[in-house]
Amino acid sequence: MKQERPYPKVQISRKAALAVKGGHPWVFADEVTSDDIAAGSIVDCFEGSSWQGSAFFNPNSKIALRIFSRNSNDKFDYEFWRRRVQYAVSYRKTVMPGDDFKCTRLIHGEADQMPGLTVDRFEDILSVEIACYGMELIKDMVYKALIEVLTDMGQDIKGIYERNELQLRTKEGLGLYKGWYEGFSSPSSGITGITENSIRYKVDVESGQKTGFFLDQKYNRQAAARIAEGKTVLDCFTHTGSFGLNCAYNGAKHVTSVDISSSAIEMAKVNCALNGLEDKVDYLVCDVFELLTKLYEQGDRRYDYIILDPPAFTKSRDTVRSAEKGYKEINLKAMKLLPRGGYLATCSCSHFMTDELFVKMLKSAARDAGVFLRQIEARTQAPDHPILWGVPETSYLKFYIFQVV
Repeated sequence: MKQERPYPKVQISRKAALAVKGGHPWVFADEVTSDDIAAGSIVDCFEGSSWQGSAFFNPNSKIALRIFSRNSNDKFDYEFWRRRVQYAVSYRKTVMPGDDFKCTRLIHGEADQMPGLTVDRFEDILSVEIACYGMELIKDMVYKALIEVLTDMGQDIKGIYERNELQLRTKEGLGLYKGWYEGFSSPSSGITGITENSIRYKVDVESGQKTGFFLDQKYNRQAAARIAEGKTVLDCFTHTGSFGLNCAYNGAKHVTSVDISSSAIEMAKVNCALNGLEDKVDYLVCDVFELLTKLYEQGDRRYDYIILDPPAFTKSRDTVRSAEKGYKEINLKAMKLLPRGGYLATCSCSHFMTDELFVKMLKSAARDAGVFLRQIEARTQAPDHPILWGVPETSYLKFYIFQVV
């Protein structure tokens, strides 16, 4: 180290140090030796006498250290965090140009060296989740920096809505809450309008899933829509209708969008009406697994394009095997239901269901269905949800489009 620093010191194991040098920012509790240090403290991490980086420390969490700096000259004041925010936002301005910048993920946690922090922009509202104790303690600085950086870019932000309800916070020793951030202005409503891929939506940042809308599929929706012209589409797990609406807008003959959530379908209908597509889309509230089985048993072959965008079937390694069965079941049923020459778009949003496992599952489903898959596209999440090499948790979305032959 070049200079004496004011931060407490912790020791990490040799194994942890190797992972850190490989680029991973997490060190687990059983790899850390420390004195009595308060949760959320910034600490310097050492392996022996070798400095490894600075991190947020939390003795109550399985992830005891979240490293966010590897420069021993850094001072963690407001200017430091403003630079971090500037770097993250400028990156989005580059990779999500034009109108795409108005609805984008501005900060993606560890991939932006801002642990546990998610910031989604929906036009003039920022929707935020925090899953790191240390980040919770400095959020005032981060929010101030966000507003300053965006204002300097000529972007008008009217409110910050905190969606701090995820159960992961309890493992960090943090409480659950949601509401408008009191340190900034508060709009009268949590429902706002956005435009993505020329499609208009109502987004509910207060009660919608996650931060209000799934931005990571933005360009996958475009890819799916490119081949939709003239097709009869079955859009499964539609949520607020986005894949189906993209297909209808781009010339699909007809779209049936399905979700088990009646509230999601109601919002999807609102979005459909916003775009004047009511005559091209109908909606069903039902279980997708049961629907696919029923259609196959009835010999209903009206759909020549099926889209499968399910929620994460697994959020831990312990349930990957059962999740794989769920993914195979819906994909096998879709492959059996499609006519030869039909099209299938399918994905998984769980990083525990790796691309290797997902591809293996698809091959198995195709074999059991007695079909072959002609790959059209293989994609991942949009670049505003960047994948940081060395941190596999940042790579989670698998998206494939096939022709079934």
